[in-house]
Amino acid sequence: MYRDIEFLSDNVTIRGRLYLPPQADGPLPTVIMAPGFGGLIQHSAQQYAEAFAQGGLAALIYDHPRFGISDGTPRQDVDPVLQRRTYRDAISFAETLPELASDRIGLWGSSYGGGHVIEVAAQDRRVRCVVSQVPTISGFQQARRRMTGDAMKAMRVRFDADRAGRLQGKPPTVLPLVSIDPAKPGYFNTQAAYDNYMLPGFVNEITLRSLEMGWENEPAINIARISPTPLLMIVADEDEATPSDLALGAYSQALEPKKLLIVKGGHFSPYKLHFSITSGAALEWFQQHLGT
Repeated sequence: MYRDIEFLSDNVTIRGRLYLPPQADGPLPTVIMAPGFGGLIQHSAQQYAEAFAQGGLAALIYDHPRFGISDGTPRQDVDPVLQRRTYRDAISFAETLPELASDRIGLWGSSYGGGHVIEVAAQDRRVRCVVSQVPTISGFQQARRRMTGDAMKAMRVRFDADRAGRLQGKPPTVLPLVSIDPAKPGYFNTQAAYDNYMLPGFVNEITLRSLEMGWENEPAINIARISPTPLLMIVADEDEATPSDLALGAYSQALEPKKLLIVKGGHFSPYKLHFSITSGAALEWFQQHLGT
């Protein structure tokens, strides 16, 4: 069961849903949630929100600014700094709702959002526990794994041309977020990514500058500062999108209390193949540290 919600972040209206347990008896422990890179509520985050609500937690989930049902321009533009500020504004909004316990708020994020919640938890002491699933650790190192040196050099030329065009009033350059057509490559070019993203209502487009900002995104540099907030990290052992070794290296730098769950498969395996395991582990972590 959910109801529609909206709140302001940087004077932009953010819209989403508040999921409540079937027998809601507040004030409730609450998980703040948002999608991954270019994703929407109806992608993987929604099913986790439903699972958390069935487990006795409230789950506040929203579309990032510039995506889906939320406002903001330019559309289809992934700004990691803006998205992290929105997480913190969502916490402030949750604190205003009488049915939610303002002193029992956790964060859940996966992929790009998995990186966001690491940095937000390191900076915001209102966060009482955090689950980071297959997280982006270093945008630059991730790009280096996915592209050759020559390809990165050519991409920088495209970044500069796009910036010059926007300065002249031209719209941002865009590309497909997912593609299985070799003639029209996208940000993700695997069948698993295509199957994950291509749902009704999804706009298969991303601004080129989203990639440029992604290269600058280093969400795990403060991971040691999360402590003493409890951290659960979920890693796929053959992650082709957010490399497993980067996540495990970052986890080793985190301080206690922390817990690691490793599942088999690639980047999208936690969402379907291992959903019962990953959602169950996250729910147990939240119940342990937020209560029910």
